[in-house]
Amino acid sequence: MGAHQRSKEDKRVRANRRGARAEVWAAVVLILKGYRILVRRYKTPVGEIDLIARRGRRVAFIEVKQRASFTLCEAAVTEQTRQRVRRAAAWWMAKNAHYSEFDQGFDLIFIASWGLPRHLLNAL
Repeated sequence: MGAHQRSKEDKRVRANRRGARAEVWAAVVLILKGYRILVRRYKTPVGEIDLIARRGRRVAFIEVKQRASFTLCEAAVTEQTRQRVRRAAAWWMAKNAHYSEFDQGFDLIFIASWGLPRHLLNAL
């Protein structure tokens, strides 16, 4: 394996670790707000959801974005992101019918280099 290939893999591993840390930080924020984390990094054949959490009668499907600024976090949320999370949420709901009567929310949590994380309800 060449140095270029190793460098690409190293960057991917570092990005994956940063993402995992951001998701842990987001989960802590949600727990402090009274949420119970149901699933982290939920993977399906149709997409992935960073966090699935419950508070009262609401199930939230949450995308976490970590960037240098909140503006860059916002720019990283695309229509494909929205569609991926909604498809994966439908998959999860089909497998967890006991939540069918709950309200559903599609939230964002932005984590910037400076500042407290921002939890945006129903922003996805």
